[in-house]
Amino acid sequence: MERHKYIAGLLSISLSLCGYAANRSLTIHYDQPAQTWVEALPLGNGHLGAMVFGGIDEELIQLNEGTLWSGRPVDLNPNPEAASYLPQVREALFKGDWKKASEWCRRMQGNYTESYLPLADLRIRYTSGEEKAAHYHRTLDIARAIHSTSYRQNGVTYRREMFVSYPDRMMVVRLSADKQGALNFSASLNSLLHHQVSGKNQTLYLEGVAPVHVEPNYVHSPQPIIYVDTQGHPGMRFAVSLSIKTQGGSVQVDDSVIHVRNAHEAILRVVAATSFNGFDKDPQTEGKDERQMVRNLLKQAAKYSYQSMKERHIADYRHYFDRVSFHLHQTQAQPADTLDMRQRLLAYRDGKTDLALEVLYYQFNRYLLIACSRPDGTAANLQGIWNPSIRPPWSSNYTTNINAEMNYWAVETTNLSELHAPFIEQVKHMAKNGEQTARNFYHTRGWALSHNSDIWAQTNPVGNKGEGDPTWANWYMGSPWVCQHLYEHYRFTGNKRYLQDEAYPVMKQAALFCLDWLVDDGQGHLVTAPSTSPENVFIAEDGRPSGVSIATTMDMSLIWDLFTNLIEASRILGIDVNFRKELEEKRAKLYPLHIGRKGNLQEWFKDYEERDPHHRHVSHLVGLHPGRQITPFATPDLAQACRKTLELRGDNGTGWSLAWKINLWARILDGEHAYKLLRNLLHVVDVQGENYDGGGSYPNLFCAHPPFQIDGNFGSLSGMTEMLLQSQDGAIQLLPALPAAWDTGEISGLCARGGYEIDMRWRNGTLFDGTLRARYADTCTIRTTVPISIENVETTVDQQDTAWGTYYLTSFRTKAGGEYKLTAIPRMPTVHTGDYQKSTVTAI
Repeated sequence: MERHKYIAGLLSISLSLCGYAANRSLTIHYDQPAQTWVEALPLGNGHLGAMVFGGIDEELIQLNEGTLWSGRPVDLNPNPEAASYLPQVREALFKGDWKKASEWCRRMQGNYTESYLPLADLRIRYTSGEEKAAHYHRTLDIARAIHSTSYRQNGVTYRREMFVSYPDRMMVVRLSADKQGALNFSASLNSLLHHQVSGKNQTLYLEGVAPVHVEPNYVHSPQPIIYVDTQGHPGMRFAVSLSIKTQGGSVQVDDSVIHVRNAHEAILRVVAATSFNGFDKDPQTEGKDERQMVRNLLKQAAKYSYQSMKERHIADYRHYFDRVSFHLHQTQAQPADTLDMRQRLLAYRDGKTDLALEVLYYQFNRYLLIACSRPDGTAANLQGIWNPSIRPPWSSNYTTNINAEMNYWAVETTNLSELHAPFIEQVKHMAKNGEQTARNFYHTRGWALSHNSDIWAQTNPVGNKGEGDPTWANWYMGSPWVCQHLYEHYRFTGNKRYLQDEAYPVMKQAALFCLDWLVDDGQGHLVTAPSTSPENVFIAEDGRPSGVSIATTMDMSLIWDLFTNLIEASRILGIDVNFRKELEEKRAKLYPLHIGRKGNLQEWFKDYEERDPHHRHVSHLVGLHPGRQITPFATPDLAQACRKTLELRGDNGTGWSLAWKINLWARILDGEHAYKLLRNLLHVVDVQGENYDGGGSYPNLFCAHPPFQIDGNFGSLSGMTEMLLQSQDGAIQLLPALPAAWDTGEISGLCARGGYEIDMRWRNGTLFDGTLRARYADTCTIRTTVPISIENVETTVDQQDTAWGTYYLTSFRTKAGGEYKLTAIPRMPTVHTGDYQKSTVTAI
């Protein structure tokens, strides 16, 4: 009787979940136009990006094109003397002369990377009268990737609807008025880069050239922007076209402006292209024909109506977006979905509960990933695909000591695996150039990557040959870290051909660099020297700060991760037995992880004090997340040391730092702390012009470093997913770090390693039921806090008692393409703890 009551309760909550799930909105709404860039709303298709301000008298749409960077193919040997200083660096390090080692490291630096650039501004100026506009609405529908603006002025309702289409490779804008002949406006194109504009046949053409070099924004230079270098090389070419077709009225084009008078409706199409033809091709002499590409796109678009392009766009976008559905149940009153987002964020900052906002934020971050990373496009950079500045923060490049990786932490788990492709391609490009860096800078085999890269796949230590501080410029572990993404893609997809043909060769070459980079410390351990813990500094024995050391925990963890992945991969593929044995032998000799005197995970070679105990980087926890070296179940003491480290570092930090900490707290199964940091990350940042005040989120939900960096968006997406599902240690853990605020909800479409897709529902903080879909035949193990039954399969169950509580491990064989229903049960069938004992469980 008790069991029947339990099932009836589950059915009741199931019906209520269905009811509230149908009413959730995925729309971001504002009652006024954007005044600053971080209030504008983003659109994109992985190639063309747009920031829409939604103005009344003037609409500003700031445009980007994913391949528009300064520069040209990199000089692969900019510092021929670099390798000659490595012996001096190591000699100083093993003598404990950290200051001298740092000085020698400066002599091993190369050039800075290039910068991601703005494309153009599209301005639409209205001549609609003097009356003040009323009933203003500006929205971004992230379920369809459509931006809309509407208002009423002088008795006329004006509407704008726009999207950036992937199928048609263009931005499409529909302007309309609800009275005949009331639509009067002019449209123009402009660019911060060198350009010229011409007009013909209701179309504007903007053509320009990018700088050949842009100094990073943190470098003081009398000439930071250079259009032609000393060898006479210019930068890449680019082109933008704007065409307009109207219903009613007239269209007049002069050299730089299109004028529309007395129309009812107007359709604007914007296309763009550059001469970029690959990371190793000169964009001038070997570049693509950007003009022809633009003409072809416009010609192709003429075949389709606005409605047809809109339908094609929505279908393409929803192919990705609809894979994951997420809902949280909130019984108490919450802000309406139509409330202005800035006001909604302010209420949230003041402590208001708004679970629908958290769900919206989760899906908004998936939206951003779809908008800025497509399989045939460029990888998402520091700002995704959106940037208004010629000298953007940190060059808006690929910062590989955390930020570039963070951009793609969630791509597999949130069912967007194909969108990993641009970053994987970028890794291949960096591996090719990195072979020269390894040879020229270090005299090693394999390939090396430092902390900055760009579209040209720069891999050398930056710093302009001595200007950079070695704490950030001289970091050497880029290749093992980015290679983690190559293997993670395999772990989620199970594609052995990809593993053998694409991932394994690149991973092996990175391992060859690591093997040559490691040295014996004289105590039987292999260490890295020189070694840094990115951007952090310790206090040495003499009381002076230093950032250059030996065998930082981050270095050793990343090498452990790469070696472990290669060992597994070689077994899976049945290849490279001797190399596998070498990796196993070397892995066993790696300098081990240590717990410091404060109970924290030690960051440095010795248990040094840090100059900044609350430093934003937590690089030494990389083995906990995104790695798998440390887990609560396999290495509980190290996991507790990670917790202590997080406590000592504190809960403040830049946007992306908070995002990383969400993931880390989730990995040590503390959902309450992870949720606290999520709320901190959604702390709205006040913006006055370009004055930034603290970290958190801007009014448009972009992450505030400050300034804007998109890795905080993508890192928080990963962290929220880690709170709901983990699979790094061989078991699929359901609801591993569920906070009390999310006590009832459902999510579908999440992905786990091994080729699994998971749907779950939970009630009162406890799993209710779920569905698992298996891509391959294999043994699947599920870890839960409650016992579960699985329909129509034989399972083995083990009870696991840990410092974090009691868990149930349920294992069963899957079939390729099989679907399995999971149900929580009120009490466990007969189970023998310890070794796995078979227990047949049938559905209730």
